[in-house]
Amino acid sequence: MMKLSRMFLVGFDGCTLKQGHWLRRALAGTPPAGVILFDRNIDGRVQNFSSATQLKELTTELATLTTGPLLIAVDQEGGRVCRLKERDGFAGTETAAELGQQSPEVSTLPAAEAMAAALAGYGINLNLAPVVDVNLNLDNPIIARYERSFGVIPETVAAHCQAFLQGHHNNGVACCLKHFPGHGSASGDSHLGFVDISKDWQEKELEPYKILLASCRVDAIMTAHVVHYGLDPSGLPATLSPVMINTMLRHDLGFTGVIITDDLQMKAISSRYGYKEAVQHAVLAGTDLLIVGNNLERDPDALEQGIAAIQELLDQGRVSEERIQESLRRIDLLLQFCTRRELFK
Repeated sequence: MMKLSRMFLVGFDGCTLKQGHWLRRALAGTPPAGVILFDRNIDGRVQNFSSATQLKELTTELATLTTGPLLIAVDQEGGRVCRLKERDGFAGTETAAELGQQSPEVSTLPAAEAMAAALAGYGINLNLAPVVDVNLNLDNPIIARYERSFGVIPETVAAHCQAFLQGHHNNGVACCLKHFPGHGSASGDSHLGFVDISKDWQEKELEPYKILLASCRVDAIMTAHVVHYGLDPSGLPATLSPVMINTMLRHDLGFTGVIITDDLQMKAISSRYGYKEAVQHAVLAGTDLLIVGNNLERDPDALEQGIAAIQELLDQGRVSEERIQESLRRIDLLLQFCTRRELFK
């Protein structure tokens, strides 16, 4: 029987998994591919950790509660977007914009080495970074505003991202490029709702992906919840679009690794699609690993509901077992990369 639970990366409440916690039960029975950790949830309360000691205790607990490999992921881009914050006693980090002002060898590589060494020490094996978006819209409320892009020149962005990947791989931590097909030109924030990039997006936003896929190992790529009617007239967000996932990313760019959705609970998705519908669209589009952060919303049944949604696709013949097995094989390879350090040497 296929392990459909392995197609999910889930968030959860709790600094420890007490008896009866839904994730504790899942890890013992139908474990997800992994978990995504947050320091604080949307209302500012501690979600998973608020100190280095607490974080290490949690990751150790997670590892002991499951018998197989487990992805333990965070968004640790650096600077203004990071989960391991100075306020909680973690080392400070620079933004991509700051690092991008120097050569990758001088700035980004040593910064990534230090960051990844810290992550590995805390038991984290997947960093949902770096941001590959080109900083084309200086008024962008979610990329430029938080200095998440390495720059305005695609080649510069690619060079710094390659250094970021190298620093992480040297320390046994996998990475995820984001946000495909490009969020740097957008004028809206997909956390808050519908974002249409049809008039703003530029072809050169694909250049960093092309360069990186041709020059180094790319573990995973995250999709954006953006709509581009020129690329896909259906109006489906990239995360749910077969044109952008299967055609552009898989076929045209030749990416064979894990495609990860951005959080399916973000308003760009949840305000327009029910959860089951979003899961099914994402799978039909060709994504492999679905993020359900349980940070913007709370749903302890999301994993079970997601599994049921994919099973329904199989039962109805809307997706083939072979297609699902392809995703599970890619995810298994990522799990190996994240749990066997020698594969990074």
